[in-house]
Amino acid sequence: MASRVYDLATLRKLSVAERLRLVGDIWDTIADEAPDAALPLTPKLKREIDRRLAAHRRDPSLAKPLDEVIAKITKRARPPER
Repeated sequence: MASRVYDLATLRKLSVAERLRLVGDIWDTIADEAPDAALPLTPKLKREIDRRLAAHRRDPSLAKPLDEVIAKITKRARPPER
């Protein structure tokens, strides 16, 4: 197994929101450098993208801002309070 080029213990000190942003940033670099390899567009995926785009065009008001989506994901990722 290849050695890590990052310190996982340090990364775990970041908040969930910070780690989600980091994952997004890393994904963006992969998509920029190798878009076809990063997300191969299968026929099924293309249909789903087309369906969602059509739904958005029918009613753009249903779209959610990215920060709202991240906040919702972050809230779900937190352990329940006791």
